[in-house]
Amino acid sequence: MNLSETSVLLIYTGGTIGMIHNEETGTLESFNFKHLMKHIPELDKCGVNVESYVFDKIIDSSDMHPDVWVKLVKVIQENYDRYTGFVILHGTDTMAYTASALSFMLNNLSKPVILTGSQLPIGDLRTDGKENLMTSIEIAGAVENGEPVVQEVCIYFENHLMRGNRTTKQNAENFNAFHSCNYPNLADVGIHIKYEQVYFRKNTEKKPLEIYTGYDPNVVVLTLFPGIQKSIVEAVLNVPGLRGVVLKTFGTGNAPRNEWLLNLLKNATDRGIVIVNVTQCLEGAVDMTRYETGMQLLETGVVSGHDITTESALVKLMVLLGNEPDIKKVREKMSVSIAGEIS
Repeated sequence: MNLSETSVLLIYTGGTIGMIHNEETGTLESFNFKHLMKHIPELDKCGVNVESYVFDKIIDSSDMHPDVWVKLVKVIQENYDRYTGFVILHGTDTMAYTASALSFMLNNLSKPVILTGSQLPIGDLRTDGKENLMTSIEIAGAVENGEPVVQEVCIYFENHLMRGNRTTKQNAENFNAFHSCNYPNLADVGIHIKYEQVYFRKNTEKKPLEIYTGYDPNVVVLTLFPGIQKSIVEAVLNVPGLRGVVLKTFGTGNAPRNEWLLNLLKNATDRGIVIVNVTQCLEGAVDMTRYETGMQLLETGVVSGHDITTESALVKLMVLLGNEPDIKKVREKMSVSIAGEIS
């Protein structure tokens, strides 16, 4: 793999990785490229030309907003022909949402977009950010037979490269913060980077990059639980302007056999609200034909999300509702893979 003539645009949105301890004041300061070169001088030796783009307003992960996704998409589009790949430094709390969103907003992607971050600031002695960043840059710059090795949106964290719209943050304390529950890792990193190319998405038709910048935030996640009250479900499904619901059900997509629940769901779908069934389990898939308790949801117009993550289902719904005026087509696309998010 040739890294000597490749270039990567490093985009910093915010997050723990970019915080640097000021040696004089002891406070944490936001990233700039000079700080990065100071703490990771190895960047000069990695064989990749690295340039940076820093957001004017640094965003904490918990403040992430779809407008930022749109900005990221536009930055990538504007610089698409200038770089081999892109690395986005991002806070970990909402990284899976952003990675999922970018996978749906960047259509016909033929270059790597790698999101990474850290649990400790880059300047800390025990930081995980240094390895995460260096390896992400190497992966983003990796070329084979004249083409980027990776051609999709990914998260790289703690020795694993994962499809972005398949990941969930599962640990707030340990360095292995992310996991791809229902899809194999795209690469595992040790002494060597072992790519599992059989699992990769490729733009084999060489279609040009196409971006989608519309989104509709009028969606909600509704989690079922034993004893859930009619008044609560009724209030959620009748929120003014509501257009989509990610319904988190039990096991393989099951719900209580309450007539009032089924009536409320049927009424909502009849009004044009798109309701997508996802499992509360970290692993496995929705199969509404397996049990009667799942079949009843199918009959109300609820569509299956199969093995999609909650994060991916939510942002997919937002992007589709913001770009596709035909609700029937939105329902159809929610139950099939459009960016590798469903097996």
